[in-house]
Amino acid sequence: MLKKIVLDLETQKSFQEVGGRGKNHLLKISVVGIYDYSTDKYSTYEEHELPKLAPILQTADQIIGFNIKDFDFEVLVPYLNFDIFKIPYLDLLEEIEKVIHHRIKLELVAQGTLGSGKSGNGLEAILYYKNGRLDLLKKYCLDDVKITKQVYDYAMKNGKVLYKDFFKTKEIPLKLSEAIPRVGVMHQAPLF
Repeated sequence: MLKKIVLDLETQKSFQEVGGRGKNHLLKISVVGIYDYSTDKYSTYEEHELPKLAPILQTADQIIGFNIKDFDFEVLVPYLNFDIFKIPYLDLLEEIEKVIHHRIKLELVAQGTLGSGKSGNGLEAILYYKNGRLDLLKKYCLDDVKITKQVYDYAMKNGKVLYKDFFKTKEIPLKLSEAIPRVGVMHQAPLF
Protein backbone atom coordinates (compact mmCIF):
# COMPACT_ATOMS: atom_id res chain seq x y z
CA MET A 1 0.00 0.00 0.00
CA LEU A 2 1.22 3.48 -0.84
CA LYS A 3 2.02 5.76 2.08
CA LYS A 4 -0.34 8.57 1.18
CA ILE A 5 -0.76 11.44 3.63
CA VAL A 6 -3.68 13.88 3.61
CA LEU A 7 -2.50 17.15 5.14
CA ASP A 8 -3.99 20.40 6.38
CA LEU A 9 -2.57 23.02 8.70
CA GLU A 10 -3.68 26.03 10.66
CA THR A 11 -1.65 29.15 11.37
CA GLN A 12 -0.94 31.36 14.36
CA LYS A 13 -1.35 34.56 12.36
CA SER A 14 -3.54 35.95 9.59
CA PHE A 15 -2.34 37.43 6.29
CA GLN A 16 -3.25 40.85 7.66
CA GLU A 17 -0.88 40.35 10.60
CA VAL A 18 2.11 39.49 8.37
CA GLY A 19 1.61 42.18 5.73
CA GLY A 20 -0.50 40.36 3.14
CA ARG A 21 -0.44 37.33 0.89
CA GLY A 22 2.85 36.03 -0.42
CA LYS A 23 4.37 35.95 3.06
CA ASN A 24 3.02 32.53 4.00
CA HIS A 25 6.31 31.55 5.66
CA LEU A 26 5.65 34.24 8.32
CA LEU A 27 2.22 32.90 9.34
CA LYS A 28 3.69 30.27 11.71
CA ILE A 29 2.03 26.92 12.30
CA SER A 30 -0.35 26.39 15.18
CA VAL A 31 -1.30 22.81 14.30
CA VAL A 32 -0.94 20.33 11.44
CA GLY A 33 -3.46 17.55 10.92
CA ILE A 34 -2.83 14.46 8.83
CA TYR A 35 -4.48 11.23 7.78
CA ASP A 36 -2.10 8.38 6.97
CA TYR A 37 -3.58 5.80 4.58
CA SER A 38 -0.89 3.26 5.51
CA THR A 39 -1.95 3.25 9.19
CA ASP A 40 -5.58 4.42 8.77
CA LYS A 41 -4.99 7.02 11.51
CA TYR A 42 -5.60 10.73 12.00
CA SER A 43 -3.00 12.71 13.95
CA THR A 44 -2.29 16.29 14.93
CA TYR A 45 1.02 18.00 15.57
CA GLU A 46 1.45 21.28 17.39
CA GLU A 47 4.28 23.60 16.37
CA HIS A 48 6.72 22.15 18.93
CA GLU A 49 5.90 18.59 17.73
CA LEU A 50 6.76 19.21 14.06
CA PRO A 51 10.10 17.34 14.31
CA LYS A 52 7.96 14.18 14.76
CA LEU A 53 5.94 15.00 11.61
CA ALA A 54 8.93 15.72 9.34
CA PRO A 55 10.02 12.07 8.82
CA ILE A 56 6.42 11.06 8.09
CA LEU A 57 6.20 13.64 5.33
CA GLN A 58 9.71 12.94 4.04
CA THR A 59 8.93 9.23 3.54
CA ALA A 60 5.46 9.74 2.06
CA ASP A 61 4.73 8.33 -1.38
CA GLN A 62 2.30 11.20 -1.88
CA ILE A 63 0.96 14.17 0.10
CA ILE A 64 -2.64 15.10 -0.67
CA GLY A 65 -4.34 18.36 0.19
CA PHE A 66 -6.41 21.29 -0.95
CA ASN A 67 -4.25 24.31 -1.85
CA ILE A 68 -1.18 22.64 -0.32
CA LYS A 69 1.25 23.80 -3.00
CA ASP A 70 0.58 27.52 -2.63
CA PHE A 71 -0.33 27.58 1.06
CA ASP A 72 0.44 24.63 3.35
CA PHE A 73 3.84 23.80 1.84
CA GLU A 74 4.89 27.47 1.92
CA VAL A 75 3.98 27.69 5.62
CA LEU A 76 5.84 24.42 6.36
CA VAL A 77 9.11 25.39 4.63
CA PRO A 78 10.74 27.14 7.65
CA TYR A 79 10.11 24.08 9.84
CA LEU A 80 11.66 21.43 7.60
CA ASN A 81 15.24 20.43 6.86
CA PHE A 82 14.28 19.03 3.43
CA ASP A 83 12.54 20.42 0.35
CA ILE A 84 8.88 19.43 0.73
CA PHE A 85 8.27 20.47 -2.88
CA LYS A 86 10.30 17.41 -3.95
CA ILE A 87 7.84 15.03 -2.28
CA PRO A 88 5.18 13.72 -4.69
CA TYR A 89 1.96 15.61 -4.06
CA LEU A 90 -1.59 15.98 -5.28
CA ASP A 91 -3.16 19.38 -4.78
CA LEU A 92 -6.91 19.00 -5.35
CA LEU A 93 -7.38 22.74 -5.88
CA GLU A 94 -4.67 22.74 -8.55
CA GLU A 95 -6.37 19.83 -10.34
CA ILE A 96 -9.78 21.55 -10.15
CA GLU A 97 -8.32 24.82 -11.41
CA LYS A 98 -6.91 23.04 -14.49
CA VAL A 99 -10.45 22.04 -15.45
CA ILE A 100 -12.55 25.10 -14.57
CA HIS A 101 -9.80 27.73 -14.93
CA HIS A 102 -10.43 29.43 -11.60
CA ARG A 103 -10.03 28.70 -7.92
CA ILE A 104 -12.87 27.66 -5.62
CA LYS A 105 -13.09 27.08 -1.89
CA LEU A 106 -12.99 23.68 -0.23
CA GLU A 107 -16.33 24.65 1.35
CA LEU A 108 -18.03 24.69 -2.08
CA VAL A 109 -16.47 21.38 -3.11
CA ALA A 110 -17.47 19.78 0.20
CA GLN A 111 -21.06 21.02 -0.10
CA GLY A 112 -21.38 19.73 -3.66
CA THR A 113 -19.50 16.45 -3.29
CA LEU A 114 -20.30 15.44 0.28
CA GLY A 115 -23.55 17.30 0.92
CA SER A 116 -22.15 19.22 3.89
CA GLY A 117 -19.61 21.97 4.39
CA LYS A 118 -16.72 22.74 6.68
CA SER A 119 -17.06 23.10 10.44
CA GLY A 120 -15.58 26.63 10.51
CA ASN A 121 -12.99 28.83 8.84
CA GLY A 122 -9.33 29.74 9.10
CA LEU A 123 -9.91 32.97 11.00
CA GLU A 124 -11.84 31.07 13.68
CA ALA A 125 -8.90 28.65 13.89
CA ILE A 126 -6.55 31.56 14.58
CA LEU A 127 -8.85 32.73 17.37
CA TYR A 128 -8.90 29.21 18.84
CA TYR A 129 -5.10 29.33 18.91
CA LYS A 130 -4.91 32.81 20.43
CA ASN A 131 -7.48 31.87 23.09
CA GLY A 132 -5.65 28.65 24.00
CA ARG A 133 -8.47 26.42 22.72
CA LEU A 134 -6.21 23.75 21.23
CA ASP A 135 -9.01 21.19 21.58
CA LEU A 136 -11.24 23.18 19.20
CA LEU A 137 -8.30 24.03 16.95
CA LYS A 138 -7.29 20.38 16.53
CA LYS A 139 -10.90 19.33 15.93
CA TYR A 140 -11.34 22.00 13.24
CA CYS A 141 -8.06 21.05 11.54
CA LEU A 142 -8.89 17.33 11.54
CA ASP A 143 -12.38 18.11 10.24
CA ASP A 144 -10.71 19.73 7.21
CA VAL A 145 -8.40 16.72 6.82
CA LYS A 146 -11.44 14.41 6.88
CA ILE A 147 -13.28 16.52 4.30
CA THR A 148 -10.23 16.63 2.03
CA LYS A 149 -9.81 12.84 2.36
CA GLN A 150 -13.48 12.25 1.56
CA VAL A 151 -13.32 14.54 -1.49
CA TYR A 152 -10.13 12.79 -2.68
CA ASP A 153 -11.65 9.32 -2.14
CA TYR A 154 -14.78 10.39 -4.04
CA ALA A 155 -12.69 11.74 -6.92
CA MET A 156 -10.61 8.54 -7.08
CA LYS A 157 -13.74 6.37 -7.14
CA ASN A 158 -15.92 8.50 -9.43
CA GLY A 159 -13.47 10.44 -11.60
CA LYS A 160 -15.11 13.72 -10.62
CA VAL A 161 -16.06 16.07 -7.81
CA LEU A 162 -19.03 18.37 -7.49
CA TYR A 163 -19.25 21.93 -6.27
CA LYS A 164 -21.92 24.44 -5.36
CA ASP A 165 -22.11 27.38 -7.75
CA PHE A 166 -24.75 29.64 -6.24
CA PHE A 167 -27.94 27.54 -6.51
CA LYS A 168 -26.60 24.92 -8.91
CA THR A 169 -24.39 21.92 -8.30
CA LYS A 170 -21.80 21.54 -11.04
CA GLU A 171 -19.56 18.63 -11.93
CA ILE A 172 -15.79 18.78 -12.40
CA PRO A 173 -14.25 15.77 -14.13
CA LEU A 174 -10.99 14.76 -12.44
CA LYS A 175 -8.82 11.93 -13.67
CA LEU A 176 -6.54 11.20 -10.74
CA SER A 177 -4.07 8.35 -10.84
CA GLU A 178 -3.08 6.45 -7.75
CA ALA A 179 -0.25 4.70 -9.59
CA ILE A 180 1.65 7.80 -10.71
CA PRO A 181 1.79 10.45 -8.01
CA ARG A 182 2.65 13.92 -9.23
CA VAL A 183 6.12 15.06 -8.27
CA GLY A 184 6.42 18.64 -7.10
CA VAL A 185 8.49 20.99 -9.18
CA MET A 186 11.83 22.25 -7.96
CA HIS A 187 11.20 25.12 -5.61
CA GLN A 188 13.48 27.58 -3.91
CA ALA A 189 12.76 28.11 -0.24
CA PRO A 190 12.24 31.74 0.72
CA LEU A 191 15.19 33.52 2.24
CA PHE A 192 14.61 35.09 5.62
